[in-house]
Amino acid sequence: MNFQTPSKVLDLCCGHGRHTIPLATAGYQVTGLDLSAVFLRRARRDAAAAGVAVTWVQRDMRDIPFQNEFDAIVNLFTAFGYFDDEAENQKVLAAVARALKPGGRFLIDVINRDYLAKVFLPRDWERLGEILVWRERSFDSIAGRSTEIIHWEKDGVRQTRSNNLRVYTATELTKMLAAAGLHLVKAYGGLDGSELVFCSRRLTLLAEKPATP
Repeated sequence: MNFQTPSKVLDLCCGHGRHTIPLATAGYQVTGLDLSAVFLRRARRDAAAAGVAVTWVQRDMRDIPFQNEFDAIVNLFTAFGYFDDEAENQKVLAAVARALKPGGRFLIDVINRDYLAKVFLPRDWERLGEILVWRERSFDSIAGRSTEIIHWEKDGVRQTRSNNLRVYTATELTKMLAAAGLHLVKAYGGLDGSELVFCSRRLTLLAEKPATP
């Protein structure tokens, strides 16, 4: 992706560190930020096992406690669009812009709404070993929100988990980046650097904070 090797990287919504720890292993000075104490405990344990130093921060993604700090910020695997109010999602990008150094870059990777609409299935099921999993989905075309309810049964016990997410087209997300003061550098169809086309499963945008105001 011609992504300049930075020295200081923030993994925003880092979860249990599945991207943070490899970045640290590659030699970057990495900070991982997430709201979940459970995920961060696992991340600390896994980082220690890998022998890498990472700064872990428990914080809401709208409240990044840094200014002009990072050469790059990454937000990967559809860890964006959590909030019902679009203004709250915009606050995340404003916080990203503040936390970047002038000339710093932001890489965001989410599900592509165009792809999701194309392959939408209201329900499906599969068996994963001994576990039966079935999913129910709905999509609000006006709000641009995707809801998925996942049910699974293991050892005769049925469990349920749900998620509701704002999903974006490239046009929408690019406008939000611009509103936060971030300039689009390149759009991709995935972290592999593939071309973004209508049927691309992923929407991966590389944006930059201007070097001068």
